[in-house]
Amino acid sequence: MSKKTATKEVEEVVRVGPTLKEGEQVFGVAHIFASFNDTFVHVTDLSGRETIVRVTGGMKVKADRDESSPYAAMLAAQDVAAKCKEVGVTALHIKIRATGGNRTKTPGPGAQSALRALARNGLKIGRIEDVTPIPTDSTRRKGGRRGRRL
Repeated sequence: MSKKTATKEVEEVVRVGPTLKEGEQVFGVAHIFASFNDTFVHVTDLSGRETIVRVTGGMKVKADRDESSPYAAMLAAQDVAAKCKEVGVTALHIKIRATGGNRTKTPGPGAQSALRALARNGLKIGRIEDVTPIPTDSTRRKGGRRGRRL
């Protein structure tokens, strides 16, 4: 009878993403689109071509009225932060956008809480920029000559 020798399986650590030196950051760009109906948190590479992760407030809550809430935006941003860390992105430049055009130029309620959630989940924040489209001369706003009558 021959003795069976136990073979030890060596687990190799597979790391996704670029190799880093000490104190070096890998940047991505977080496009936060906050309207009054929903909040999108969309992370791309620096060129903006390659999507890393995209989560919306509507993917995190059941009720339609809560899609744009700060709570839904916070949950979406937490998911995004977890995925970014998994891929190897350690820092983000932020681009906040409201609806813009001939609609409101103010970001919705989820913009600030999404930004705070990204920062509190261990991602470094680089530049913060407002990229709301602002017209130089707009088309007519909806509502007609006498405005919206309540």
